[in-house]
Amino acid sequence: MANSVRVAAAQMTSVNDLAANFATCSRLVKDAAAAGAKLLCFPENFSYVGAKDGDSLKIAEPLDGPIMKGYCSLARESSIWLSLGGFQEKGSDDVHLHNTHVLIDDAGTIRSTYSKMFLFDVDVPGGTVYKESSFTEAGKEIVAVDSPFGRLGVTVCYDLRFPELYQQLRFSHEAQVLLVPAAFTKVTGQAHWEILLRARAIETQCYVIAAAQAGKHNDKRESYGDTLIIDPWGTVVGRLPGESCFPSCILVLHY
Repeated sequence: MANSVRVAAAQMTSVNDLAANFATCSRLVKDAAAAGAKLLCFPENFSYVGAKDGDSLKIAEPLDGPIMKGYCSLARESSIWLSLGGFQEKGSDDVHLHNTHVLIDDAGTIRSTYSKMFLFDVDVPGGTVYKESSFTEAGKEIVAVDSPFGRLGVTVCYDLRFPELYQQLRFSHEAQVLLVPAAFTKVTGQAHWEILLRARAIETQCYVIAAAQAGKHNDKRESYGDTLIIDPWGTVVGRLPGESCFPSCILVLHY
């Protein structure tokens, strides 16, 4: 890993408007590049959050579709790596998609993809019932990729609750930095978000970059926020609390 590198993590409130989200991401990419960051990590569902059931399936596209091509252009134009998790990638049928974390290099080339392995099927007490598996196909492969910022272990949101995945990323796949883009609910975020991220950092001795959705996306869905960068000692070295930068902003840090 380089002795010093500047990275950034974004916090945003995605909505059910692809163009509006792209405009937000475009601004954040330019801000991160202007600040000297060479990697910008976006949260889960950066490009779209549906307002009702079935919306995500309707807009899902393959990786060579116009949505992802637009984000590849952003990376190329600003000469910055982008961590995009998770993208609504069109699945093998009309009723399922993949929740895909896409890594794009500074030339605008897709360097790796990872499909979320652990799907969010829960009944939050006093909250909404979520069943991600009803429209998402789980991934099967663990992914780590070399980069100028160290070897990156690629995950998505609910994966965070399964430490065996991170153990394998560190000790079988030699990851040095763990990427955890997320859209944690407000209830589960308040209870477990920071403590789980710090635990993953400590037990693997890796840096953790956790970009988060924040605030109300619509009448039914609200995300916790609290974008964090954590060092291998488990210390939070960068934070964007809750909705502190509503509706969007970036955290830039040397590590």
